[in-house]
Amino acid sequence: MSQIFSEKVKDKINEDLSPTKNLTGLHLKIVAAIAIIWSLFQLWYASPFPFIFNFGMFKGLPARAIHLGFALTLAFLIYPISKEKKISVFDILISFIGAFSCLYIYFFYDQLVDRGGVLLSVVIGDSFKLPIELIIGGFGIIILLEATRRAIGLPLVIIAICFLLFSYFGRYAPEIISHGGLSLNRLVGFQWLDQEAIFGIPIGVSVDFIFLFVLFGALLETAGGGKYFLDLAFAMVGKMRGGPAKAAILGSGMTGLISGSSIANTVTTGTFTIPIMKKTGFSKEKAGAIEVSSSVNGQIMPPVMGAAAFVMASFIGVTYFEVVKHAFLPAIISYIALFYISHLEALKLNLKGMDDADVPNLKKTFLSGLHFLIPIFVLIYMLVYLRFTASYSIFYATISLILVNLIYLLIKNSFSKDSLKIWFNQTIVGFEKGALNMVGVGIAIATAGIIVGAVGSTGLSTNLIIVIESIAKDNVTILLFLTIILCLLLGMGLPTTANYVVVASLMATVLVDVGNASGFIFPLIAVHLFVFYFGLMADVTPPVGLASYAAAAISGGDPLKTGLQAFWYSLRTGILPIVFLFNHELLLIGIENIWHALVVITTSLAGILVFTSATQGWFINKLKWYEIIIFLMISISLLSPEFVLNKFYPKYKYQDINNINSVILDPKKEVRFKITRPSPYGERYKLFVIDKNSFEEEYKLEDYGISLVRKKNKIIVDNLKWNGLAKKSGFEIGDYISELKIENSSRPSKQVIYPIAILLLLIFGYLNYRRKDKLTTRT
Repeated sequence: MSQIFSEKVKDKINEDLSPTKNLTGLHLKIVAAIAIIWSLFQLWYASPFPFIFNFGMFKGLPARAIHLGFALTLAFLIYPISKEKKISVFDILISFIGAFSCLYIYFFYDQLVDRGGVLLSVVIGDSFKLPIELIIGGFGIIILLEATRRAIGLPLVIIAICFLLFSYFGRYAPEIISHGGLSLNRLVGFQWLDQEAIFGIPIGVSVDFIFLFVLFGALLETAGGGKYFLDLAFAMVGKMRGGPAKAAILGSGMTGLISGSSIANTVTTGTFTIPIMKKTGFSKEKAGAIEVSSSVNGQIMPPVMGAAAFVMASFIGVTYFEVVKHAFLPAIISYIALFYISHLEALKLNLKGMDDADVPNLKKTFLSGLHFLIPIFVLIYMLVYLRFTASYSIFYATISLILVNLIYLLIKNSFSKDSLKIWFNQTIVGFEKGALNMVGVGIAIATAGIIVGAVGSTGLSTNLIIVIESIAKDNVTILLFLTIILCLLLGMGLPTTANYVVVASLMATVLVDVGNASGFIFPLIAVHLFVFYFGLMADVTPPVGLASYAAAAISGGDPLKTGLQAFWYSLRTGILPIVFLFNHELLLIGIENIWHALVVITTSLAGILVFTSATQGWFINKLKWYEIIIFLMISISLLSPEFVLNKFYPKYKYQDINNINSVILDPKKEVRFKITRPSPYGERYKLFVIDKNSFEEEYKLEDYGISLVRKKNKIIVDNLKWNGLAKKSGFEIGDYISELKIENSSRPSKQVIYPIAILLLLIFGYLNYRRKDKLTTRT
């Protein structure tokens, strides 16, 4: 890796951690003042006060415009045109133009609505028309792209420009994805002055939820919450074997609950944990890799999930609580598996825990920061128990944090005036940090909105289904591989939330449709989490895993080796989305009762731990090659028993389609048709299902409303009964049946796989244990 590239990466990490470190004097004060005003605006917007006083209420689009206006202003006041230069008068001028382009929407919102998308032009003289709103919108888009280049980097800008060009020159695109093309007026109006693109759902979520959660995290950090969680982690697990590594994992997990950045998480906790891990015997690369894995995993931990949970809820159209509920189990078992990795590494290296003198007292540590848990409890109580909205919950959690910190400081300092000074300074710094942390996030989300808008206005998502089908056919393995590669490639240059927004808008519908054509029914939440997880994997994947560079800078290790080691540790995170795409129970979908839930939780946890042992090549003792293969088979059996059972007892029996017209169907069995549909762009694939009890007695396909004929060795749909079930389901004349299968009712339950897998684990685990005993006896 070249020295220039390494320096660029280091500069990017430093920017993410301290964007204002090069600012001084009046410049710094102005930036701080704007940041604090932004935080106050967001708190006011989320509060009930506008409705109580009937003052200061903001509609959706104007509020989003003000939000982006703050982000653009701060971006040009913080980030110069290049690393070597300082902020100039030109940058200040651009920040004013960017703010004006946003505030124009606020001041003239009603007129924009009245004109219904027609852009305003002013006639000058007799005939010259000055397209005012076209100019304002054009400047707004260009300034947003330049802010993105400065704050985020060139990759997202290039992607956004490609989608803008595709929107305008759509008629010249390959026929399979071509469209009529948008006029310049329509393109600028749709992207800048409408609420479907830049000011669409993603930035709406940023205004309503993400800012407040980032602000909450910043206030908690400035009050000392980050250090408290880390001290608590060391007190809880520091004395265990490989204690510092486990403390790093636990501390990063607790910090990740309210943090939106894997890099910030890595540096915040890694500064303390990595040196101690090295001191107790971990290599530089392994110490850095454990910190990276735990920090990146913090992004999948509810409630914040790297700020993507809120966008996900809005995209899918479910409550935020639903997203958190489904994401909870994979996140928890992934973290426990990382704990297990640190334990296995400690076993391999024969490491001990920390000395008693170096470990803080658990009781004292826990009680010293008990007040930090109150606002977190308020947040979880309102979200989970009272089922309030995320916006409402985080507002009151933030207010409770500010008040609890005030009460704590007053009591600690015996109600002295200094307490008020300290509290005021901590709160103001928290407001400033929270807003500054949101600059990059807000701009990235707005730019990702360009892609979302382009996909919606050009019908690209529908065309992409045809493109992917032509490549993958009905092969779900190729489909998943293409999606994973896209997530990793985009994730190398995009922040977590922007990566999720882009890939989800492009691939979520494609995965559902093409997966359906392959015979798999993927829940929408599973598809979105799949995309989110693999976008996160890019943070640890070489060559551009920024979190790995941050950890290597602290440990003194090689960044590439640290990234490779972190990627290996993160394999457990990579296997989970593939599993829950097919085994929906891992997302707590289809859970019937508490016992069913306990079985799923226990077997999933056991499965991921066995998988971890196999990938690390260690159980109680070093695993031999054949034991690794057996452990992988056991883990698959525990994580996806349906997959294993299908190898011996298929869920469906295939029928001879040559005799399809004479088949008598049982109403108590599910029936599946796989059809191929010819189209001008190649063959399309569809799956149709006749659910159980759709009929009261045995029936034939005629009763379903479909007539089939045999032509050129194909069974083709010749006629459809008007208002019949087949027509309602979506069958079309000319479709030809490629597969017919009926549910196998004699198939045993998938639960039979569990005892077999556990028995194999006990047998081979015992043999592994015996081998260690023999080695000990010989020595």
